[in-house]
Amino acid sequence: MFLKRVELQHELIPTYKKYPFSIPSIKNLHQLNFDNNVTFFVGENGSGKSTLLEAIADKCGFNTAGGGRNNYYNVPFSNSSLGEFIRLSWLPKVTDGFFLRAESFYNFATHIDEIGAEDIRVYNAYGGSSLHEQSHGESFLSLFLNRFRGKSIYLLDEPEAALSPQRQLSFLKIIHDLASEGNSQFIIATHSPILLGYPDATIFSFDEGTISEVEFEETDHYKITRYFLENRERFLREIFGD
Repeated sequence: MFLKRVELQHELIPTYKKYPFSIPSIKNLHQLNFDNNVTFFVGENGSGKSTLLEAIADKCGFNTAGGGRNNYYNVPFSNSSLGEFIRLSWLPKVTDGFFLRAESFYNFATHIDEIGAEDIRVYNAYGGSSLHEQSHGESFLSLFLNRFRGKSIYLLDEPEAALSPQRQLSFLKIIHDLASEGNSQFIIATHSPILLGYPDATIFSFDEGTISEVEFEETDHYKITRYFLENRERFLREIFGD
C-alpha cells in the first residue's frame, strides 16, 4: 500500500451548509485509514463515495475527468470541490496511477485519440488501437490490461458500468494479479456485488451518515442480490404490489 490515510481539514471548511460538506458522510469524516491494498467504497448515489474518490484523485494530481498526471484536457464540471480540503498521508508516496471516471470515459478516449494523431505509439498503452474503435467493455479491459502496472495507485469510479458479469470476473483477476505483487493499490467506488466479493478487501460504507467498515455479507448489494436470486418471484410480487 501507498496511501495510508485521508484526513478532512475541518478548520478550513467555511460552512457545512453547502455541497460537498452538506453530505453527512463527508461532514462527519475526520480521517480514513487504508490498511489494505484493495478498498471499496459503497453506498447509495449521493452518499459521498464518488465525491471523496474524486477528491483523492485531485490531490494525487490526476485529471478529475479521468486519467493520470499527464492527461491534460478539460471537461465541464469535472473539478473537485473537496480536494483542497483533504490531506493525504503516504508511505511511500507514489506519483503513478490512474483515475477512472466511468461517466466521462468517452472524453478520455477522445483525448487519447488527439494525442495518438501525433504519436501512434500512445495506443500501445490501450491495446494498440483507439478506445473509440473498441466496444465500451473492451475499451475498459484494454485500459486495465495495458495501462495498469505496478507501483501505482488506481482510483476507479464504478468500473462495472461497461463490464458484463463475465468481464467483471476478468477484472477481478486483473486486480488480483496486480495487488498480489504488493505494489499496486486500488480504491474502487462500486455498486457491483461481484466486485465487492474480492477476497479480504476492505469495504467502507457511506450510508447512515458516516463512513464505516462493513463485511461483504453486510452490504445491501449482497443482501438484495442474494434475496432476489433466491426469491425472484416473491421479490417481484412484493415490489409490484401483486
